[in-house]
Amino acid sequence: MYLKIMKYKNGRTYLSIAHGYRDKQRGVSTNKTIQKLGYLDELQKEYDDPIDHFKKAAAQMTEKAEEERLPRNISFAITERLGKNTNNRKNIGYAPLSRIYHEIGLEDFFKNRSRNIKTNYNLNDIAKLLVFSRILDPSSKKKTFEGKGKYFESFDFSLSDVYRSLTYFAKHIEACQQHINEHIPNRNTEIVYYDLTNYYFEIDEQDTLRRKGVSKEHRSDPIIQMGLFEDSDGIPISYKLFPGNTNDCETLIPQTRELRRDFSVGRVIVVADKGINTAKNCYYSTHNLQNGYVFSQTVRGGHKELKDYVLEQSGYRVYNKSLPDDNNASSFKIKSRIFPREIEIENADGKKFKTRIDEKQVVFYSNDYDKKAKADRAAAVQKARQMAENPAQYNRATSYGAAKYVKNIEFDLKTGEILTLKQKPVFDEAKLREEEQWDGYYAILTSELDKTDEEIIEIYRGLWRIEESFKVTKSDLETRPVYVTREDHIQAHFLICFISLVIVRLLQKNLKHKFSIPYIIESLSNTSCSYLGENLYLFDYSNDVTDAICAEFGIDFNLKIRTLGDIKKIIANTKKV
Repeated sequence: MYLKIMKYKNGRTYLSIAHGYRDKQRGVSTNKTIQKLGYLDELQKEYDDPIDHFKKAAAQMTEKAEEERLPRNISFAITERLGKNTNNRKNIGYAPLSRIYHEIGLEDFFKNRSRNIKTNYNLNDIAKLLVFSRILDPSSKKKTFEGKGKYFESFDFSLSDVYRSLTYFAKHIEACQQHINEHIPNRNTEIVYYDLTNYYFEIDEQDTLRRKGVSKEHRSDPIIQMGLFEDSDGIPISYKLFPGNTNDCETLIPQTRELRRDFSVGRVIVVADKGINTAKNCYYSTHNLQNGYVFSQTVRGGHKELKDYVLEQSGYRVYNKSLPDDNNASSFKIKSRIFPREIEIENADGKKFKTRIDEKQVVFYSNDYDKKAKADRAAAVQKARQMAENPAQYNRATSYGAAKYVKNIEFDLKTGEILTLKQKPVFDEAKLREEEQWDGYYAILTSELDKTDEEIIEIYRGLWRIEESFKVTKSDLETRPVYVTREDHIQAHFLICFISLVIVRLLQKNLKHKFSIPYIIESLSNTSCSYLGENLYLFDYSNDVTDAICAEFGIDFNLKIRTLGDIKKIIANTKKV
């Protein structure tokens, strides 16, 4: 080990402890950072001679490393048996999660809340267990509690304490989101992305929160709506739960007000898909909230003026930058105009008034989008043709998505069965042709009149990150099924899931977006060790994610054998921020 001294162009000097070695594969001498120390001018406030101090520290680390290289003998009896319920395997992959958890000040947040309540347990300890397990091994609260022994932490609380804590977590949802937002450095909120998803509950009775609505999974179960704001890096800013029967478009304005009021952001450009695109949202975003918007718009559902403009081929030009799924830039054409749109708005008193908004309409055609639209429709069209030939074989449920292409067909409102009519069902060719004329065309409506077409498209493309976040919450964090029933416990469950999403997104950003979140989670879940005896643990997993974590955080997972003391130091260092 040696003290690495780096002098930057700005005149500052940065110190770190590094390990020099020879890369046998490349045949060159190189080094890797073992411990980041900080800038020399800042360290001089704490040490009289930082360079001398850390040179000695590096020498001591080298001496210790040499001692640890000496062989040690451990004796095992081949006939030795495991005791009942023995589990000698522990996870160490939660170390970088712990680092981020403490960097965004969550330990202080929950400890401060614990001071105001009379409990014999620590809210922070329970929050850590729930968050780390939600990321690495999502399951019920009971199963999470039963697995608390796999971490190198002292979790001194009962299962009943876990359930009691959920009530307190639910009381601090807004405050926790604000705290996290304040502790994420260099967050860019000029452009924010907003979208909704829903989570279904397999229950018979509805309540104030779990209501029947339009399910993303096309289920009839009660659902909860979640609205989520993210910044342009894909880091969540805030979320809110709505009753399942809440219309998507009704959620933007109240949540944007809260974003401006509680999260200290200035003017933002809200990016959202067509479900949020209403005249009311466009008007109030720009006039009342002084924000901007970039909303998608399906041409098929647009006004006649927009449809005519789209089909009029004059004005289109070849887009000079192909999208990721376009192999040929010439297959993408684009044009735009600034259009004065007349809209009717209802104010808070219920009175309607007409007004005008000037917005930019960016319309484009993609040959790939055209092919995709036809491919997506193909199954429904094939089923519709079969329905026209054999209607008795279908009902309302089995004809989902296809019935609109069949004329002369009706369903019994109670049973869903197809009714016998005088006229024979026939496939609606005209309906198909009418839909096909819009294949490949799409539109974006925006208040940002001065931005170029290319800038608007690039801004809108960022919406994929929030869609990915919803996929992560449902697939990797397993937000549902929700194993609690009380509303405050449900609210607390989603807070834990939100914190977990923030942490894995920040980890992904720290790793320069080189790895997908599922791959990161899988790698950290596998980064475990087994107890050998004599306070020694055997590590048996390493990959490119653990190597990147070592380079970024200085957490080395690559030693095969570590003492319990060394492991505790690794965990302790993640809490020093």
